[in-house]
Parts: sequence; C-alpha cells; structure tokens
Amino acid sequence: MQSMASAHAAMGHDPAGVEGRHIAPGTVRRAAALARPYRSALTGVLIAQLLGALAFVVPPILFGRIIDDAIPTGDRWQLNVLAGIIVAAAFAEAGLSFIERWWSARIGEGLIFDLRVSLYDHVQRMPVAFFTHVQTGSLISRMNNDVIGAQRAFTGTLNSVVSNTIVLSTTLVAMMALEWRLTLLALALLPVFIAPTKRVGRRLQALTRQSMQHNASMNTVMTERLNVAGALLVKLFGRHDVERAGFSRTARTVRDIGVRSALYGRAFFIGLSLVGAVGAAMLYWVGAHLVISGALTIGTLVAMGLMVVRIYMPLTGLTNARVDVMTALVSFERVFAVLDLPNPIADRPDAVKLGAVEGRIELRDVTFTYPPADSSVLAELGGVATPPEQPSGVATPPEQPSGAAAPPSSDARTGPVLQGVSAVIEPGQTVALVGPSGAGKTTLAALVVRLYDIDSGALLIDGHDVREVTTESLRSNIGVVSQDPHLFHDTIAANLRYAQPGATDTELLEACRAAHIDELILSLPDGWNTVVGERGYRLSGGEKQRLAIARVLLKRPAIVVLDEATSHLDSENEALVQSALATALAGRTAVVIAHRLSTITDADQILVLDRGHLVEQGRHLDLLAANGLYADLYRTLVGTDEPAGVT
Repeated sequence: MQSMASAHAAMGHDPAGVEGRHIAPGTVRRAAALARPYRSALTGVLIAQLLGALAFVVPPILFGRIIDDAIPTGDRWQLNVLAGIIVAAAFAEAGLSFIERWWSARIGEGLIFDLRVSLYDHVQRMPVAFFTHVQTGSLISRMNNDVIGAQRAFTGTLNSVVSNTIVLSTTLVAMMALEWRLTLLALALLPVFIAPTKRVGRRLQALTRQSMQHNASMNTVMTERLNVAGALLVKLFGRHDVERAGFSRTARTVRDIGVRSALYGRAFFIGLSLVGAVGAAMLYWVGAHLVISGALTIGTLVAMGLMVVRIYMPLTGLTNARVDVMTALVSFERVFAVLDLPNPIADRPDAVKLGAVEGRIELRDVTFTYPPADSSVLAELGGVATPPEQPSGVATPPEQPSGAAAPPSSDARTGPVLQGVSAVIEPGQTVALVGPSGAGKTTLAALVVRLYDIDSGALLIDGHDVREVTTESLRSNIGVVSQDPHLFHDTIAANLRYAQPGATDTELLEACRAAHIDELILSLPDGWNTVVGERGYRLSGGEKQRLAIARVLLKRPAIVVLDEATSHLDSENEALVQSALATALAGRTAVVIAHRLSTITDADQILVLDRGHLVEQGRHLDLLAANGLYADLYRTLVGTDEPAGVT
C-alpha cells in the first residue's frame, strides 16, 4: 500500500492549489536540470521498480500453478521448485525495494543539499535592503520547508507516477493474460471508488491549506519571540499570559485541523479497504461460478484474487498524476523565485580585485535614494505577521542581519537621502560625520562599505570606484564597529576568528590585549571557549564592544567605520572602549559617526550633514568659529555656553 502522501494525491489532494494554475516558463527545464547529476541514480530507481514489479506478479502466477498442476498430480518435485521460486521472488522483491529506496534517498537528499546550499549562498549575498524588508520567519520557511517540499515533490511524484505506471502495467498484463473477464470486472469498480474519494480529497485539500497557514503563523511567532530580544520584550511588558493565550489559539486550531485531516485520511483508507474487499469478493464470486462451470481453474482464480488488490491504488494515483506533477513544479517555482531575486550589489563581470589600500576615500557629488522593497524582495517574503492581540496595521521591526553594521534606520524613507555630497578623506585621517537624526550619516558610512550602491556620482577608494571592484576585496579592507555589534552564539575564539579564520592563539591574545578585553577573557572559567550566547547577550555592552574591536584588529583593515561605538556605555566602559579604539585607529583611515560631539573634537575633519546635504566641513575650532549648524549642535548636545573658538 502506498504512503499517506501518495494517498492524498490519490484523493485529489492539492496542497499547493495548482488546479488551473500556470507554472512560470522554464520551471520544468530548470527542475530537470537539477536532476541531471543524478541520472545514474534515476536509472537505478527505474530498473529496480521494473524488476520489483515483475517479481511481485511471479508468486500469484506460481501459486496458481501449484494449485492447478502440482497438487492434483502429486508432483512433489514441481511443488518444491515452484515454492522455492516464490520464496526467491519474495527475497528479490524485498532486495529490489531496498535498492530502490537507497537510490531514491541519494537523489532526494542530494537535491535538498544542492537547493539549500544554492539558496543560502544566494540569500546571504543579497544587499542589506533585502534583510531590512524581508520577514525572517518567511525566509527561513522558504529555505527549509519549500526546499524539502520541492525535493519530496520531485522524488515522491516521480517515484509515484513511474511506480504506479509500472505496477499497474505489469499487473494488468498478467491479469489479462490469466483471465480478461475478471480483469474488466475489477476495473469496473474503480469509478465507484474514485467519486467519493474525490469529494474527500477536496475537503482534505482545504484543511491542508488552513494547516499550512496556521503553521506559518506559529513559525513566525516563535521566530520573533523565542530569541533573546523578543523574550526580553515580552518579559519587560509582562505579556506572558497574552502570548501564551494567542499561541494556544493558533496551536489549538492546528491540532483540530490535524485531527480532522487524520479522520479524512482514515476515511480514505477505509474506503480503499472496502472497495478492495468488495472487489475481491465479487471477483471470487464470479470466478467461482466460472470454476464451477469449468471455464476457469481454481489456481487462476486464486492468482487473480492475489493480484486484484494491487491495481486500485495505482489507478487512483494516476488519475491525479497531473495535479501531482503541478504540485511538484509549484514547489520548485517557489524555490526558483528566491534564486531569481536580483542582487543589485553583485560584482560586475569585469570587476577587479582591490589589493591592499592606503585608505583614501573620495566622494564625488554622491546622491542616493533607498531602493523600494519590491526591488529585491518577494511580496510573500516581506509580509508582516500579525501577532496575537496586535492590531493588523502594526508592523514588527525586522531583525538585524548577521553583519558587522546595523542597517541605516532611514531606509523606510522615500526621496533622496544624500544629495550632491562631495568630500575627500586622506589616508590615516579620522573624519567625523555629524548632523541631526536622519541627516544621512549612517547612510554615508554604509555606502563606503557598499551595503548599497549610489544613484549618481562616484565613491572611490584609493582612486577605484567601489562599483568596479569585487565586494569581497573591498570589504576585506574595511572594518566596522557598530553601536550594537553582532556576536554569534559560539565561543569567544570562534567569534574572533570570524574575521581571521587562520589567526593563532597568540594573535587572538594580542588583539584582545589591544582592545583591553584579554584579562576578562582569561578570568572566565572556560576562557577562549566561553560561549557568548545569542547576539552576545551573556556579555555586557562594553565587553561586546571591546570584543568587536578585537575582531576588527584581527582583520587589520586600512579603513575603519565606527557607528558611535561608545554612545550606550557608562563612563567606565566608555573609557576602556575609547582606549581600545585609539589603538584600533592608529595609522588607519577612520569614518566616525558621532552622536556625542565631545568625542570627536580632535578629529582631523568633521563633515556636517543636514537633510542629505553636506552643509559644513572643517575642524572643530573652525566650525565653532563659523557659528553654523555644528556650533548649534555642539552647544545643545554638549551643554556649554562657551564662546565660539574656545574648547
């Protein structure tokens, strides 16, 4: 008997809603191309299925020979030979089934591996704009469930269609050769079975869609709540009971749907068993009359009875072969939709590798507008899930990507964020970016790392346009320390070696000593093997910052971007981090996003931004003397009434 998945297909089960749907052009060709490396395994599956089907029809025929020939004549030698062949056929069928499953597993797991690696590689290369618009739960679901669905649809559908065809063909040929009248009688019962199971299938199809939707909702809620930040938010607002009630409602619905689906599935199998029993009874009833009249032998009747139960499931399965194939193609279509998402930050074909740089940064009339969400994100990946007890119009902030820098907070804005910005930063200079909130400071720093591409103008590193060099070589020369640096749920050593996988223990110690974090690490019970927890929550803010600085030091970049790495720290930790930063910036070009203006008074150059425009440029004393926007900000934020030009 086929699996439950095959049974659903036999019932007209259409979980992807493919009836009447048009598949994107090229899907069939691309799905076939994925299977090309497994041609030998596919051949093995087909051969094993064919031989297994032949091995199945042998025993019923030989049972008939035993009843008609060996027993009436008392031929013990013939009885022994036929019994031996039956046993051998049973072992052969079992062995072929095992071989077929082995080949199928190789194909299925191979496809999962290929698709997962391709999707992961493509998604992690997408620009930051992709991650700021995508819903994390939807993306993970697409990369897990849809990949497995595509694999199961491909191998399961192929196996089901081919296997059903082979089994049905060999069985019907054998039955027709034995007794064509009883074969037609068995086939006449098929419509009686298909009609009610179609109705059951439509109901089960609706239940499956509901189950998928509610499971997706549960997945999103768990993704957002069962991490450190989400759990902390729930605790701080005392929403445990509300969260539990909301999750319980969704889980209860999934439970109830599962129960109903199980009942409908059981009803199908009961119906199949009844039809099989009725079919066998009618076959024996009619066949017995034929035996009595001398038109049929007892052995032939027994052989037909053994084979009749083999034809109903393949026939019903093949009646829905089109839906099965379309469902498989829909799964592949959903995977290909992610793989086909454009990456605007992809390297150009003629991109050159940027070698070691001195650190000169030049901005030439730079203008930039954040791309719309639909430029690199599928609509179904960017939808906002509505958590329990939350108004449908309230969006949950997206998670930060696992990169070094947080995405700019202004990428929800429309219109130019930077307009006509021109400036030159010489190698080894420390340049501060200053301005009101939303002025474009973080955006400008993100453009240096090429997290986005500019609309017009040019941004050059040592005379090379960042769009004309490979992103890997560009970013290998730039280190970033953000306000909230990201640490993986791994050991301290593993987080540090993310910047330099081949770093020795001595190099780790030197970097941590320069970042003033070595004593803390060595005092921990597990030392370098201490697990920092998700996003580094087991460490304090100052410890995370110093560990991030040590990681940048291991990278040895020529350019360092600092997104006010001390703005959230207390005075003691700030002093330690500032000391570590002094070491990190020595001899390097530094772009510092400044919120505390008191920390950048010694900068070689200060760029003052306002509403995307560069409105002032110079050193601290010169800008105070100009008595412009910088002077106003300095007096407001630092809280001093000192005359311009006095520090």
